[in-house]
Amino acid sequence: MLIFGEPGLGKDNIAALIHFGSPDRQQPLVKINCDTLQANGVELFGRAGGKAGLLEWLGTGALMLNNVQDLPKPLEQKLMRLLETGEYTPIEREGMPAPTVRRATARILMTSERTIPEIEGCKKLGTHIIKVPPLRVTKADIAAQVTYYISLYCRSRGLPQPKVAPEAIRRLQGYDFPGNLSELESLVERAIVQSNEAAVLTEEVFWSASSKTRRFRLNLLNAYPQLRQFLRSPWWPDRINYGITLWLFAVVVAIGLFGPQTRDQSFVLNLFWAWWWPIMLLLFPFLGRVWCSVCPFMIYGELAQKLSLRWFPRQLLPWPRQQAEQWGGWFLFGMFVLILLWEELWNLEDTAYLSSCLLLLITAGAVVFSLLFERRFWCRYLCPIGGMNGMFAKLSMIELRAQQGICAATCTTYQCYKGGPQKGEGLETGGCPVYSHPAQLQDNRDCVLCMTCLKACPHRSVELNLRPPGIELWTTHTATASEVALLLLLFGAVFLHRLPEISARFGRTALLSSFPIHAGVSVAALLIPALIAFGFHQVLRLLNPTVKSCNFVELAYGYLPLVLGANLAHYLRLGLTEAGRILPVTLATFGYGQISVPVVVAHPAVIAFLQGVTLVGTTLLSVGLTQKIARQPFLKLLPQHLASVVITMLLWQIIV
Repeated sequence: MLIFGEPGLGKDNIAALIHFGSPDRQQPLVKINCDTLQANGVELFGRAGGKAGLLEWLGTGALMLNNVQDLPKPLEQKLMRLLETGEYTPIEREGMPAPTVRRATARILMTSERTIPEIEGCKKLGTHIIKVPPLRVTKADIAAQVTYYISLYCRSRGLPQPKVAPEAIRRLQGYDFPGNLSELESLVERAIVQSNEAAVLTEEVFWSASSKTRRFRLNLLNAYPQLRQFLRSPWWPDRINYGITLWLFAVVVAIGLFGPQTRDQSFVLNLFWAWWWPIMLLLFPFLGRVWCSVCPFMIYGELAQKLSLRWFPRQLLPWPRQQAEQWGGWFLFGMFVLILLWEELWNLEDTAYLSSCLLLLITAGAVVFSLLFERRFWCRYLCPIGGMNGMFAKLSMIELRAQQGICAATCTTYQCYKGGPQKGEGLETGGCPVYSHPAQLQDNRDCVLCMTCLKACPHRSVELNLRPPGIELWTTHTATASEVALLLLLFGAVFLHRLPEISARFGRTALLSSFPIHAGVSVAALLIPALIAFGFHQVLRLLNPTVKSCNFVELAYGYLPLVLGANLAHYLRLGLTEAGRILPVTLATFGYGQISVPVVVAHPAVIAFLQGVTLVGTTLLSVGLTQKIARQPFLKLLPQHLASVVITMLLWQIIV
């Protein structure tokens, strides 16, 4: 019998259990390490006319060949013959008659820690093979193993046996244990020693059980229990959505359609352009895609879905995932192109009813696809705002993840993903609205932070981690061409928004009065950063033809901080001037413009300073992120760094 598996799995114990569970349990069991055997195998076979070998001495006992992969090469053929025929020949002694072939009656048990050619040979010979799975895939056994090792250690030393806190078990289940059971046993013994005979082993005494992938993470739900309580409460996000956002959005859209239309009299334009955009851009590095949790577009989509199923019961369509993954990104990219051109060519920023129409069109898309498909298909694949949010969420300093070990060891219902009734402390939910299992999350793009999984999980596996900002971009991230196209489009959007400044600098303001020329110039403005970035990338490839990591789609994510910074620098002017006029503008919307109320406006020098700091700071961050993504020397990536500098200089001229 061959017992095969990684180091530290107790394969010799398995061999011992096999022997002592057999009818020959009264016979001896001998364990010998294969790296200590002589090349001729005299210890096993003995010498003719001399000392008997182990095979003869054991009789019907068992011989355990530990780490058979270390067997001396000359012995391999002799071992294969023994396994095939059950016969062996003692070692010949000089001056003695030739030895006769003998038959072994002992059971042969072998252990191996790595793949060896003999395994295939053993299979052909009919040898039983037991493959022992590593502890990282049998984490359901960890709780029982911990109890067993505590019992062994405490009984050997006459100590009272402590209990283990559930949090400690969850922490152990979240660790992959490269040393398997041997490492677990040493962790348990160390924890008992550190606990000073405490009645309960808490999570803190298992401090060394941490995975490299979880380094530099702080679980905010454990650090701030009140945050966990709030995120599991009905307030987040349901009561906020259906008690506040649903009605506020309807009022805002209605006033935009039928109220005053100019920026100095419509608080709808003030809220959307001077408040929403700067706040959202500021939130991305901190809270990622949190807007999608309270997004009014999908609130109306979900409401329409629920009401339609109640009035017209039917089976909603499953997601066409393959097609959506392939074409969804390009769809939302095309939507964003149309929105930006509409915004520029029809002066959306200064016309309230057009801004309301834009909001209604996005809401209509959410409603239509919610009536057709399960859950939030629009949010996951097609929403242009969601696509932007998901892209910038990669830079966030928080992430929602789950401990894979806990999920693998204790979860059998997958309620966080599929939904289900209340179980333990897990609440009844409909499952993840965007079909993302928290244990499989590797990209913030695929999580809308609705906390449905946190509410549903009965095992406390879900974590809301504070992490190094954007760490997924150089660890688990998968680049996509459609997302890079969106990134460069949002880069170009800043140049599009600044067309009046650009045309004034060249003395061509009259060109924008002609619609065809205005449309052509708008498309050209959108392409400026893409052309610069791609041009410098071609230089990079020419200078470094042997560097494998010169893929434009992967390296383009290095511009992401600068894209965010450029858009923020653009909207800072609105946020620090018009946002402070919200009170008089709101009064003017309802016909009370003559009332004097406070106005808060930043000094132009302050605005320029903050815009400059934002551009310079995000340029440096882009350089650093590019280095982390490419993992190449600075000079090899110099063309892309120069592209960032060139684009920043252009932005400085038209923004600051």
